[in-house]
Amino acid sequence: MRHLPRARLLALQLALLVASGAPEAPLSAPRSLVWGPGLQAGVVLPVRYFYLQAVSSEGQNLTRSPPGQTLFRVVIKSLSPKELVRIHVPKPLDRNDGTFLMRYRMYETVSKGLKIEVLYGDEHVAQSPYILKGPVYHEYCECPEEDPQAWQKTLSCPDKEPQIEKDFASFPSINLQQMLIEVPKRFGDERGAIVHYTILNNHIYRRSLGKYTDFKMFSDETLLSLARKVLLPDLEFYVNLGDWPLEHRKVNETPGPLPIISWCGSLDSQDVILPTYDITHSTLEALRGVTNDLLSIQGNTGPSWINKTEKAFFRGRDSREERLQLVQLSKENPQLLDAGITGYFFFQEKEKELGKAKLIGFFDFFKYKYQVNVDGTVAAYRYPYLMLGDSLVLKQDSPYYEHFYMALKPWKHYIPIKRNLSDLLEKVKWAKENDEEAEKIAKEGQLTARDLLQPHRLYCYYYRVLQKYAERQLSKPEIRDGMELVPQPDDSASLCQCHRKRPLRQEL
Repeated sequence: MRHLPRARLLALQLALLVASGAPEAPLSAPRSLVWGPGLQAGVVLPVRYFYLQAVSSEGQNLTRSPPGQTLFRVVIKSLSPKELVRIHVPKPLDRNDGTFLMRYRMYETVSKGLKIEVLYGDEHVAQSPYILKGPVYHEYCECPEEDPQAWQKTLSCPDKEPQIEKDFASFPSINLQQMLIEVPKRFGDERGAIVHYTILNNHIYRRSLGKYTDFKMFSDETLLSLARKVLLPDLEFYVNLGDWPLEHRKVNETPGPLPIISWCGSLDSQDVILPTYDITHSTLEALRGVTNDLLSIQGNTGPSWINKTEKAFFRGRDSREERLQLVQLSKENPQLLDAGITGYFFFQEKEKELGKAKLIGFFDFFKYKYQVNVDGTVAAYRYPYLMLGDSLVLKQDSPYYEHFYMALKPWKHYIPIKRNLSDLLEKVKWAKENDEEAEKIAKEGQLTARDLLQPHRLYCYYYRVLQKYAERQLSKPEIRDGMELVPQPDDSASLCQCHRKRPLRQEL
């Protein structure tokens, strides 16, 4: 991870050199760099991953892929010939800037350890082979780290998360008895989408408050995944599964706001924000159940900048009126904008007038140089994926935000556009007339998103929210009437033999 700033600096300084197609020196396998969480046994993830920076024979980081088909490959084997382990190792993802993303998913645990060979042709890259001393647990192995501080250190979790600090500033203490009375009354009616959780002794219990709680499958799976990796604090909390943040009381009101946990925040609400179900689910299902995830997107960003179509692009549902305006602008200015609605639900009467666009694969979005991000019902959950591409993102001004927005700055990481889209065409024209600066912003946004949205950082963030919440509780959490145990998946004990220094805490 320490080498990323160097790669970022070169990527920005040499943008024009890359675009011009100037030749670079031959690649050197020994001088190339390999780093990342997937080279540490203690970083247990659904899909483990690490990075490779191609370096020339002259010692310079390459800023585009070596010519021809990539010769990089990864071979992963158990250290012990007696341990036969199933590991899915796909081809490296070429990020088209001289760096590569290596991924692997384990389906069994190895006791002795793993040997990871990173090769360029038949030549070892950097310090390859890398030895991960066992045990190396797979995702569904229920062997949590007993020391949360050690776990956070192993994952290199940030010391602070600005959004978490901001969210909890409104809640110096949390009165569980008050919440037990107020939450069901205020948010748990038949239209509600609240799930009431209690975590005790690393077991997760819940009850549903309201009719629309099917999305609890997403909060369940993330909490269970986290509990398999680290001992969670005892706490009792409420998760909002709906689109809109719920708590609109002001801090100075009496009674004051309640710390409801949501996937999306807004400027006029006090909800505590977690990473969205979209990015946590895609992280859990990467390399098996989904194709668009925070890693795969990085190797499917379309043509190089100079070869992208110089238009702004949008496809999506009709979940906000500005999206309809976008289509109308596209009809009037086809040389600047290609926008279409792929499904009508909220404004069905507009389909005949505006037409219905064909669905297009998300990776194909990046054939276009500029991406328009317009809110849906709340924040558009495609935004993290757009930022991980190498197109320039034009982001609508919005009162809604996700957990990572605070780190992104207008004109540094993306181009801001007004809420009513009145300056969109002007901003597209600016980007076309200032191509070098537009590319620089696109690259800086992409590099920052790559850092913020690493899958292991999601686990860090989740744990930190639960930790902050637990620290503020005024009483001990309890298993309330109507709560049920959320069981670990059936395969969580499959081929797992935990190696702990001391036994887990005893159940009550």
